[in-house]
Amino acid sequence: MTKRQSKKRILLQGNEAVVEGALAAGCRFFAGYPITPASEISEVLSVRLPKIGGTFIQMEDEIASMGAIVGASLAGVKSMTATSGPGFSLMQENLGFACIAEVPCVVVNVMRGGPSTGLPTNPAQGDVMQARWGTHGDHPIIVLAVSTALECFEITVKAFNLSEKYRVPVIILSDEMVAHTRETVTLPPHDEIEVIDRITPSMPPEWYIPYKNNSKGVPPMSALGDGFRHHVTGLVHDVRGFPTQTPHEIEAFISRLFRKVTQGFHEIQITQSYLMDDATVAVIAYGSVVRSAQRAIIDARNQGVKAGLLQLTTLFPFPRHVVENVLKQCRFVLVPEMNIGQISREVKRVNQFGTHVEKYNRIDGQLITPDEICVKLLTTLG
Repeated sequence: MTKRQSKKRILLQGNEAVVEGALAAGCRFFAGYPITPASEISEVLSVRLPKIGGTFIQMEDEIASMGAIVGASLAGVKSMTATSGPGFSLMQENLGFACIAEVPCVVVNVMRGGPSTGLPTNPAQGDVMQARWGTHGDHPIIVLAVSTALECFEITVKAFNLSEKYRVPVIILSDEMVAHTRETVTLPPHDEIEVIDRITPSMPPEWYIPYKNNSKGVPPMSALGDGFRHHVTGLVHDVRGFPTQTPHEIEAFISRLFRKVTQGFHEIQITQSYLMDDATVAVIAYGSVVRSAQRAIIDARNQGVKAGLLQLTTLFPFPRHVVENVLKQCRFVLVPEMNIGQISREVKRVNQFGTHVEKYNRIDGQLITPDEICVKLLTTLG
C-alpha cells in the first residue's frame, strides 16, 4: 500500500501557480519569449521542465513560439506558451493554424494596458475580444479567465484537460494584478487531480482516418512518427487531412469544429455565483475585478441592497444561458471591466428581458476598487 499524498500549502504568485497547474496537467514542452508581465512563467518553467524530462526553449519571437508548441503537440507532447498583449498579437496566425488542424495547446495571455507597448506593468482587460476573434476565420475557441492564484492553478489544469479532450487551443486570460499577487495556495495531491489525455488511435495504422467524424466530433489524434499517416495542413481538408474544394466536405468539416465544442458546453462553460439566491441587482465580472466585486456586493448588502455576483470563468463560448438567468432575475446588472467595454457588449447582446445593464470601466492601468463598484450600485439604484 502506498502512502497517501498530503495537501501542500505554498506561497505563490499567480504566474507561479500557472506553472504548477501546467506541470500537474502533464505539460512537458514550453516555448516562449520573455515579456512583462508574463515572464515568470517562462523563467520558472526553464528550471522546472528539464528536471522532469520536459523541454524548454526560448524562441526568437512569439510567432516562432506558437509554431513550436503546435509542432510539439503534433508530436504527442502537451505544450504551452505564455505572453502578453504584443506577443499575443504575433501569435494569431499560428493560433489559427492550430484551430484548423485541431491541435491541442494552451496559450496564457497575461494582459496589460495597450495598444502597442502600452502599459507593460499595469493590469488591463483589453484583449478579451482579441482572444475570441483575433485570428481570422469562423472558428470555435475556448477562453478562460482567472482571478486568484488558486484559480491560476486550477484553471490551468482545466485548460489542458479541455484542450486535450476537444482538440482545440485554449486561451487563459490573466492580468498583471493576478499574475503578481502572492497568496497562500493549498495544492491538492497529484493523485487527486483529474488529468485528461487526448484520445489516440486504437485501430491499425492502415485503418486510421485522422479527421473522421464520430458522435463526439473529436477524432483520435496520432502522434507524428508513431506510424500513422497524419497529413497536417492549414487548408480546409477532408477526413484524411488533404485539401478540399468540395462544398459538402467543407461544410461538414467546419460544422464538426463547432459541434464538438457545442456538445461540451456543460463542462466548458464555467461560472460561479455569489449571493445570487435572493439578489435583485447583480454584478457580472471576470478576472481580477471579481475580487473587488465580491467585496462590493457585501458592502452593498450592508446598506440594504440585495446584490449578487456572477463570476465568468469561461468567457467564450459565452455562457449565454447562465447570464440570461441573471438578467431574468435582476432589475439591474453592472458589468465592471478594465477596458472600454467588451464583455458588457455580450451581456447586452443576450439581454431580452428589459433589464437595465450598465458598464463601469477603468482604462488608466488601475484596478477597479470595491468602493467604485458599490457606489455605482447604490447611486444607480438611487
